[in-house]
Amino acid sequence: MTTFIFDVLKDLKEINVDLSKTTFILPSKRAGVFLKYHLPQFINAPIFSPSILSIEEFIGDMSELESISNAELLFEFYTSYIKLSEKKAIESFESFSKWAQILLQDFNEIDRHLIPQEQIFNYLSDIQDLKHWSLEGNKTDFVRNYLAFWNKLYDYYNHFTKHLLNINKGYQGLIYREAVVNLESYIKDNSHKLHVFLGFNALNTAEEFIIQELLQNSSAKIYWDIDKVFIDNSKHDAALFTRRYKNSWGYFKKNAFNWVTNNYSDKKSISICGIPKSVGQAKHIGSIINDLMRERGSLEKTAVVLGDENLLIPVLNSLPLSVESLNITMGFPLKSTPLTSLFDALFLLHKNGSHLFYHKDIIKIISHQFVRPLLVEEHHDYASKLIEAINENNYIYLNITQLKEITPNRNGIIDLLFTDWSNSIENILKKCSQLILTIKENLDRDKRSNLLSLEYLYRFNSMFNELSRLNSEYNHIGDISSLYSLYKELLSVETLDFQGEPLEGLQIMGMLESRVIDFETVIISSVNEGVLPSGKSNNSFIPFDVKLENNLPTYKEKDAVYTYHFYRLLQRAKNIYILYNTEADVLTGGEKSRFITQLEIENIHQIKQQIVTPKTPSTSSQLTTVIKTEALEKLIIDIVKSGLSPSSLTNYIRNPIDFYYQKVLKIKEYDDVEETIAANTLGTVVHNTLEDFYKPLEGEFLMIESLKKLKSQIDKKVAFHFKKEYKKGDITKGKNLIVFEIAKRYVSNFLDFEIRELDAGNSIKIIAIEANHNISIDVPRLNFPVWLTGKIDRIDSYNGVTRIIDYKTGSVNQNQVELADWEVISTDYKKYGKSFQVLFYTYLLKKTNSIQLPVEAGIVSLKNLGSGFLKFGKKESPFSRAKNTLITDDTLLSFENELIKLIKEICNPDIPFTEKKL
Repeated sequence: MTTFIFDVLKDLKEINVDLSKTTFILPSKRAGVFLKYHLPQFINAPIFSPSILSIEEFIGDMSELESISNAELLFEFYTSYIKLSEKKAIESFESFSKWAQILLQDFNEIDRHLIPQEQIFNYLSDIQDLKHWSLEGNKTDFVRNYLAFWNKLYDYYNHFTKHLLNINKGYQGLIYREAVVNLESYIKDNSHKLHVFLGFNALNTAEEFIIQELLQNSSAKIYWDIDKVFIDNSKHDAALFTRRYKNSWGYFKKNAFNWVTNNYSDKKSISICGIPKSVGQAKHIGSIINDLMRERGSLEKTAVVLGDENLLIPVLNSLPLSVESLNITMGFPLKSTPLTSLFDALFLLHKNGSHLFYHKDIIKIISHQFVRPLLVEEHHDYASKLIEAINENNYIYLNITQLKEITPNRNGIIDLLFTDWSNSIENILKKCSQLILTIKENLDRDKRSNLLSLEYLYRFNSMFNELSRLNSEYNHIGDISSLYSLYKELLSVETLDFQGEPLEGLQIMGMLESRVIDFETVIISSVNEGVLPSGKSNNSFIPFDVKLENNLPTYKEKDAVYTYHFYRLLQRAKNIYILYNTEADVLTGGEKSRFITQLEIENIHQIKQQIVTPKTPSTSSQLTTVIKTEALEKLIIDIVKSGLSPSSLTNYIRNPIDFYYQKVLKIKEYDDVEETIAANTLGTVVHNTLEDFYKPLEGEFLMIESLKKLKSQIDKKVAFHFKKEYKKGDITKGKNLIVFEIAKRYVSNFLDFEIRELDAGNSIKIIAIEANHNISIDVPRLNFPVWLTGKIDRIDSYNGVTRIIDYKTGSVNQNQVELADWEVISTDYKKYGKSFQVLFYTYLLKKTNSIQLPVEAGIVSLKNLGSGFLKFGKKESPFSRAKNTLITDDTLLSFENELIKLIKEICNPDIPFTEKKL
């Protein structure tokens, strides 16, 4: 395979061009590297190296203007905007930047295409005047301001560009326009030079004018890289621009059009693969590379072209270890580095200007990989200490003083991170730089292991220095919000460049980096509509029809640019792999690109098509089973000896594996900060409040007067217990205030319920409140005592009948405390868990001789108080309505049988802990 660059140099040699007096102009710097590589093959004696420039370098030299960065351009434009606007109408820099970015793009397009500025801006103003009721006598202030903006566009442009020219700076479009102005003098001064343009496709009007003038003055040659298949087909967009130049440039009426080639029709192996998701494509690229390595042993003249450049990191992680030589042309976006998340978190924390910091924001910052090491001193992890303090005290918001009380501030890190950022922009930028230096000092202790992280820091430091310079020079950044917007703007264009050998091994690049370069094997990813081509977008103040009238590029021309690059990659390639995403996506819709359909319709090449389904490891659907080993048996015996509670037994009934994790392995759920009061906290508060109210009444009959007195204490008692359980959590607003009021209502309703019972002539005597009971029982075939333990909410006497009562703050219905078959009580938690619990308490009290049978046991649902005391009832059959609510010796004997069976199962070494499918 001969490359396009090789063919150009060969032609120049054949016509005896003096390369030392030649200036090569290419679409990109990248192409210049390959040109230098081929040059020695055409040089027989030492010569001065020819000048090799990208088109932007060439135009920049001709214009004699210095290119200005996007950020500085925005600041300069804001200066012009302020000078041309009334003081009361001036927008903030942040608000201005949102529309100014679009307007600057329009300025750029207008200048690059040499459109008469005043004419187009006046035209735009007239259009808006027609659209917005210009015939109406009385316009609103809004309409007047809107039209005034459009009327000022030319003034903005004129003042702004004149200012830039005075300081010898310019954006791309202005540089191109000035280059056209200087073209005549440039040709006179450089008449001895030959300019060779190669590999161009879509030229703007300024480039067209400059190249044509140089051609007409015999100061240039131009080589196009287009195939006969494309240029002969008037509907093929790959040749949209070259066909136009061939037919419209006067130069080609007398001179040859170099070149129209026949490479695309050569035999090619084309595989089109549909793969779900972007990561699936990355993995498949790794698989293709692996196969190529096995077949050829090297990856020379092989390129991976990423339609979506966000695939870079997944692709790098998917490459086989056998790839030794690799070159990445595209830069790695600085916004994708770990340091970005730290500064994003800091800006978002301080943007609202509050002196109180949300606990999740604090934890996110102090847990960051670059910050956490700064909070470790003499083997003390103060970040962990701070997180523990937040969780234990239920802090939802903290201030700087509280943070310093919990965490030492010896290296000033807490001040750097959390001291107020609202005092001045310069102070914010200083803090950011100081934070970077503090992190650097820590990383410098092990430089070899932290080279990449230090590179991140260097680039961020440079960026903050640039922000500081812009702020001090222009003083347009008024607040932290504007600073954050500008920071994100700078961050979006900054990249980390990879070091590699551009001429060896596997090449990974974006679509634009492939210009002028040829490869034998090409792998193109993300060939989907919305990516290749990128689809319709009109981020401009200039309407579509006005663009057409002024020959400005629209989405059609943009699509044609992508079409050319796609087909040019295929022209000389022999092995082509085209990958697209088959999955529906928010942006791309999962539709394969029109380029793929076009390849199929052309029917020039045989195409292999397949839908690739990534191989995923099969996940076992088997439920977890834990065999009881000797060591595990000992742990179980210890648990049984220490005491089984009704909650631990019902936990086993619900799911044995949960019992294993929580009781045997002692794995507790992580206690996170409780922002909204949880159900268990509500239950604890209500239980504790009722305990405080009723504990002093043990042994006494309830009296209406004493219960009414208790009602006046509800607010105080509930607040006390919330403070105790919820610690530093705020119950004065939001959902927490609602839950606080619900707790008070539960207690109040329960007291009202008791008063109504007494008012109806019933007598209630409190026997015990929150009574703890422990017993030891003998279980057949177990040679150790089994202890049972429980805490009963309330035991009372209701009209002479003893009742065992369990409070529930949730909703419980009567059918949840009814039982027809004894065997299911130890197997079905969902239906009979409540029955098991109240019978367990009754059994415990009977064994400790605390009650005399028969008794009643049941639940008082504070959420369902209308149903009253929900008594446990034993039905004769599942279909019987009749039930016996008195618990007798026979009832407890039947329960005891099921209880012992359950304990035996837990202790049986032959029965593993088996997970239940819930």
